[in-house]
Amino acid sequence: MSEDAAPTPLHDLRVLEISDRIAGAYCGKLLTDAGADVVKVEPAEGDRLRRFTACGAVPDDGADAPLFTFLNAGKRSITVLSDELLAGADIVIVTATRSAATALGIDPDRLLELAPPLVVVTISDFGWTGPWAERPATEFTLQAASGLTGFRGDPAGPPISIGGDLGEYQGGVWAAYGALAAHHGVRHGGRGMHLDLSMLEAITLMQSGEWLHSQLLKAPHVRRSVEVPSIEPAKDGYVGISMVTGQQWLDFAAMVECPEFTEVPQLQFQIGRWDYRDWIRERIDPWMRERTVAEIVELGQLFRLPLAPLGNGATVTEMDHLKERGVFIDNPAGFRQPRPPWLMSAAAPAPIRPAPVVGDSAAESLWEPRQSAAGTPGRPLAGLRIVDFTAFWAGPAATHSLAAFGADVIKIESIQRPDGIRYSGGMREDVDDWWEYGWVFHAMNTNKRSVTLDLQTNEGIRLIKTLIGQADAVIENFSPRVLDQFGLGADVLLDLNPRLVMVRMPAFGLSGPWRDRVGFAPTMEQIAGLAWVTGLPDGLPVTPRGACDPLAGTHAAFALLAALEFTERTGRGQLVEVPMIESVLNVTAVQPIEFEIFGSVLERRGNRGHHPGETQDVYRCAGDDDWIAVTVRSDAEADALAALAGDADPVEWFTTQDAATVVERLVAAGIPAAEVISPSVVIDNPQLQHRGFFEPLTHPSTGPGLYPCPPFARPDGVDRWLRRPPPTLGQHNGEVLTEFCGVTETDLERLAAAGIIGTRPKGL
Repeated sequence: MSEDAAPTPLHDLRVLEISDRIAGAYCGKLLTDAGADVVKVEPAEGDRLRRFTACGAVPDDGADAPLFTFLNAGKRSITVLSDELLAGADIVIVTATRSAATALGIDPDRLLELAPPLVVVTISDFGWTGPWAERPATEFTLQAASGLTGFRGDPAGPPISIGGDLGEYQGGVWAAYGALAAHHGVRHGGRGMHLDLSMLEAITLMQSGEWLHSQLLKAPHVRRSVEVPSIEPAKDGYVGISMVTGQQWLDFAAMVECPEFTEVPQLQFQIGRWDYRDWIRERIDPWMRERTVAEIVELGQLFRLPLAPLGNGATVTEMDHLKERGVFIDNPAGFRQPRPPWLMSAAAPAPIRPAPVVGDSAAESLWEPRQSAAGTPGRPLAGLRIVDFTAFWAGPAATHSLAAFGADVIKIESIQRPDGIRYSGGMREDVDDWWEYGWVFHAMNTNKRSVTLDLQTNEGIRLIKTLIGQADAVIENFSPRVLDQFGLGADVLLDLNPRLVMVRMPAFGLSGPWRDRVGFAPTMEQIAGLAWVTGLPDGLPVTPRGACDPLAGTHAAFALLAALEFTERTGRGQLVEVPMIESVLNVTAVQPIEFEIFGSVLERRGNRGHHPGETQDVYRCAGDDDWIAVTVRSDAEADALAALAGDADPVEWFTTQDAATVVERLVAAGIPAAEVISPSVVIDNPQLQHRGFFEPLTHPSTGPGLYPCPPFARPDGVDRWLRRPPPTLGQHNGEVLTEFCGVTETDLERLAAAGIIGTRPKGL
């Protein structure tokens, strides 16, 4: 088969993966699935994940653990690293601190001298710089330090961390995205680079910018709670409920026959329902328990509400939508696994092949050296133009990452229907332009330009088609029918621009029984099993609270760049489908895989996690509701904790200790620990401050603020990630429409008078 006809988007990409954690393995898996040749470097005794199972079972006959097999299918393995191999790679992935990488003989500066086009991505808990760079940590303690744990759970009980190693997968997909973005820059005359990824920063991006919520809405620091309603018992199981907009709350009130819910203004916003939680549940509980899960979910669809059955490892593979779409496919090791979370119309994923035996490629001559050329430092995606129809959180998270790396992202809204996340979480009543104060909008829309166009008019359609005709990519996350209704389906746009990459991010996909269902990230977390393993053992499952929005967004950004590489090699654009549910199913794959192999359903374990041999939990300290998260991974760490506590029981000892002080004593003894903080105060973290994870910007309406960046230290040629604040509604109408669509000042006045463009929501 010729190169131009290669079916995979990343044909001929060479990757070295030097990893001993899920984040690195998942990064390599994403690249492998997209067609890259990934060579895994592991010690002679093999990667430790070959022996890891979440349920604690031991595979038969010394076989590799099924999670390892899932993460490493199709890779090759070597046990000896050489400069010749490094010089032949395009991308090197390393999971190590600076000191650990040095011990392995990995020095990114030396590698870039050896091979100037090389992209080196290092993944570590805190990044390679800063006061915490060598600090011990686990995902459990990183969630606590990010604020992700501190706002989840009933205040009468402990804070609740998210189960299922979600942060590891988020770090992995960020690493894969960053590697492809940097490689894109190299292919366009840029210089190779070292991308230093911090897992703390990747995990912090999974909380919804609560420090901006405090600033923009003048709200107090967020304290822990759970959504009301969220996961509720029905006649025969649990129903997952997720309501983001005020209209959805009104529709829910009608569905459950509780008109009194519409009479309390605070209830239109999720944050206002917590104080009414008992009153709400007393009224909906009898209604819910009289009906089956299937009946409630079906009724919810009639009301266009995001309701879902709760899934776990035993049930998710049998859901009719997933079966009809063929989401679960066969692994050669004898189990079913979720397919890669993207579908392309002109390219295909690599077939699922066996995972490697340790050192199975040691005797092979793997790669010839690449031609080396000194490029120019700069933003890797400079020159890319992306038309962005996305709204709420997942889609804007995708384009947020693309814009930070240099793409020109033009956000399309309308005055008839602005992005709902501008105001769905709460409103300021003391300002005229209240729609400009949405904190998630602020966090995920920096660097973008905003254009408003009424796509229900011929003029609006003409202008958007002119803009798309000059774009490299279009991305949207509407329900499947919306763009077709505007006459902007994939066939139309690819006929208009044959090199276009069109990325669609429907909740459940473009086909199947659930195609037209409404769904948000909490819906996916409920269906895919993430909520099932989050919460106290004797309590209801707890939704991770939308953390899978940015996870889905980063997957979509990765798929967009993979498709662009295919376009540049073949000249062919294509439709790329990235259903949110399939991104989340890849993250929870260990649940159905281990159920199939071992017959074990992973259950909620509170904060104790699913890492056999490790002890972790949150512990109350002295002070007003102060908690710390602690992981003990070995006998040596257990002995160190016992030495600190002296004769006291460690749990009792913690209650007498100041949280910040005892954390410092624990980490000094080599024990992973962190304060459990409100997400509102994460901006005070000294490690994040040192690395410049928050960059200051001044918004024309809201003033100065601190905004989140990609989870990488700035590489050479990038002095700051964020160049402009989030745009006000229609801020760049004149700039963009005159630059790309030939619109004159007179035209702009006419378009504004007709309501085709504008800068205020219609009716205000």
